[in-house]
Amino acid sequence: MTDSSVAREWMVERQIVRRGVRDPHLLAAMRRVPRDAFVPAELREFAYDDTPLPLENEQSISQPVIVAKMLEAAQLHPGDHVLDIGTGSGYAAAVAGEIAARVDSIERDAALADTAQDRLARLGYTNVVVHHGDGTAGLAEHAPYDAIIAAAGGPRVPHALCSQLAPGGRLIMPVGPEPNRQRLVKIVRRGEQDYEERVLGDVRFVPLVGDDGWPELDAEPRMSRAAPIAPTALAAEAGFATSAERSQARVPLPLEIAIRDAAEALPEIDSNEFAPFFDRFADKRVVLLGEASHGTSEFYRARAAITRRLVERHGFSTIALEADWPDAAMIDRHIRHRPPPVDGTAPFQRFPSWMWRNTDFMALVAWLRSRNSRLPADRQARFFGLDIYSLSESIAAVLRYLDSVDPYAARIARERYGCLGPWQKNPSVYGRAAVNGTYAHCEEHVVAQLGDLLKKRLDYSHADGERFLDAAQNARLVAVAEHYYRAMYYGGSQSWNLRDTHMFETLRHTLDSRGPGARLVVWAHNSHIGDASATAMGQVQDEINLGQLCRAHFGDAAALIGFSTHHGTVAAATEWGGPMEVKTVRPSHEDSYEYWMHGTGLPRFLLDLRPKVHDALRERLQGPLLERFIGVIYWPDTEHYSHYVEASLASQFDALVWFDRTNAVTALPAAASEGAAETFPFGV
Repeated sequence: MTDSSVAREWMVERQIVRRGVRDPHLLAAMRRVPRDAFVPAELREFAYDDTPLPLENEQSISQPVIVAKMLEAAQLHPGDHVLDIGTGSGYAAAVAGEIAARVDSIERDAALADTAQDRLARLGYTNVVVHHGDGTAGLAEHAPYDAIIAAAGGPRVPHALCSQLAPGGRLIMPVGPEPNRQRLVKIVRRGEQDYEERVLGDVRFVPLVGDDGWPELDAEPRMSRAAPIAPTALAAEAGFATSAERSQARVPLPLEIAIRDAAEALPEIDSNEFAPFFDRFADKRVVLLGEASHGTSEFYRARAAITRRLVERHGFSTIALEADWPDAAMIDRHIRHRPPPVDGTAPFQRFPSWMWRNTDFMALVAWLRSRNSRLPADRQARFFGLDIYSLSESIAAVLRYLDSVDPYAARIARERYGCLGPWQKNPSVYGRAAVNGTYAHCEEHVVAQLGDLLKKRLDYSHADGERFLDAAQNARLVAVAEHYYRAMYYGGSQSWNLRDTHMFETLRHTLDSRGPGARLVVWAHNSHIGDASATAMGQVQDEINLGQLCRAHFGDAAALIGFSTHHGTVAAATEWGGPMEVKTVRPSHEDSYEYWMHGTGLPRFLLDLRPKVHDALRERLQGPLLERFIGVIYWPDTEHYSHYVEASLASQFDALVWFDRTNAVTALPAAASEGAAETFPFGV
C-alpha cells in the first residue's frame, strides 16, 4: 500500500464510516480518489484530515465527511448522469465519477475550471467534464440528470435545476436566507410538477453566485466566506446535541450571557486574591493545568500562581512538565540545591527552547529554590519531565549511571544502544530507517536493556535509590522513544498515543516514587490535559491523551483545567526547528468556544465546568464547537484548518481559565553564558 492509500483508508474508516455513511459504492470511491492530488501543494499534509481546505479565490475543498454525506444523500448508482455545481478542485466530481457513468461539473471561476479539468484528465477521469458557467442555470443541453449536487448555498433552489432533474432524480443543495448560513435540503422529483423536499441539517457553505443565486459579494469580509461546517445531523451522530435539540431545551439566554452569568471574574494574576479561586481543587491528587499555546505569558504566570498556592498551602510537592526527563532533572537538582551536571550542560537547549527557557518559568524555579532552602529534603518540592523527545540525552544518562555502579553492565548497554548511534542527534530520521527494516532490531536491544536495569533494581537501589529512579526512567524513555519514532512514519494515531501513554506512565511512576500521599501538579498543553474523548482527536482520530488517562485512573481525584484566549501575541515558530517569532494571534473564529467567551466582555474569568455547578450551561457547552490549539508552530494564514478542532468543552475540562487578551512569553538566551555556574540553569 502507498502512503496515500493508507491515509485514504484511515480517512474513510475514521471520518466517514464512523459517522454513519454505509453506501458501499461511495466508500469504495472515496478509498480510490487521492484527495491529496486535489489540494494546494503547501496543504497536502492536511489532505486527509477532518477539515475543509482553502483553494484559490477564496473557494474551498469540502470536509471529506461533507462530501460523503452529500453524495450518499444523492443515492448515486452506476449508470447515473450527475450534475455537480461548484467544481472547485474537482474532488467531489471525481468521487461521483467513480460511481456514475457521466458527471458534468460547473465552475464559475474560469481559472479554477481549467485547473480542475486538467487535473481530472491527468488522473484519468474521462467521464467527468468541467464547464465554465453559471451554476444556477444548470446545463439544459445535457439534461436530464439522475442527481444534482450543489457545493454552494443559494437563497432558494433555482427553478432551472429542478426542471433538469429526471423523474426520480435527487437534488442536494444548501439553501438559506443568509449567504453563509443554510439548511441542506434534498429534493426528489416525483412527477412533472411534483417535488418532495426534506431538510437534512444546518450547514455553512460559500455562497452560490449567479443569476438565480446571490449577487457578487465583493465587499464581504473574508472570514465570513468560510468553508462548510458539519450539518447538525453529523453532530448528532458524533454524540453531540443538535441546534434543534438545544432549542427544545428552553435555553433563554444568548450563550455569551449564559457564560458571563456563570463566570467568576478573576483579579490580576499578581494579586493575592487570584490563586485562592483554585482552592476548590486543593483536595485532588493530580491537578492538570493546561495552555492553549506554548508561548503565552499569561498562561505561564497563572499556572505559576496556582502552583505556588497548591504547594505552599495544600501539600502538593511535585510538578510534572510537558518537558524531557533529563532537562527537568537538571531543574530538579537546581531547586533542591544539588550540584549541576559535571559537564555544565544547561537544560532546554533543544527546539523549542523558549517553551521553558522564559522569564515566567524562571521566576517559578527561583521561588521553588528559595522555598526548598528552608525545608528538610523530604518536604522539598520536586520537578519531573513527562515527555519523550530526549533520546540522546536519556541514553547518556543511563550510561553515566551504569558506569558508576556497574561498569560491566555499562559495556553491554553501549553495545545495545550502539544501533541507535547514527540517529541520536536526529531521532525522527531513525523512524524512516526503521520502517524500511534497516534498524528494526534496535527495539529488542533497548527493551532488553530496560529489562536488565529493572531486574537489578534492588541491588542498585541500595546504593542510591534516587539516582536509580532517574536511570530507570531514562531507560524506559529510550525504549518508548525508539517505538515512538518508528510509529511517526506509520501515520495515524499510534505515535500520539504512545507519547501520551508514556507521559501518563511516567506520571504514575513519579507519584509512586514519592509515596502514597504524594500530590502532583502537571503543566502541559490543552491537547494533552483536556479529555481527548470529548474532542475530534478521540472521536475521529482515535487519539487518547494524558487527561483522559488520568480521569480513567484517578477519577474525581484528578482535575483538568484548560486555559484559553481570544487574541494577542504568542511566541511560536513557522516551522519545526525554526527561530522563535512573536506572532499576532488572530481573533477567534466565530464558530469557536473562544468567540463566545470573548462575547462576555470579561477580561479574565474562571468557568467551573464540573457537574452540579452550572448544569444548564454545561448542557449548552456540550458542543460541538471549534476550539483553538496553538503549539510551538503557529500558522495564522491557515489557522482555521491547522489550529482548530471540534470539541465538547463541558466534557473536556473540569474548569476553564480565560484571558481575553494575552502576550508572548519573554524568551531567555538559548545557551548559558560562559562562567555562569552561579546562574545555572538559565545562565542569566
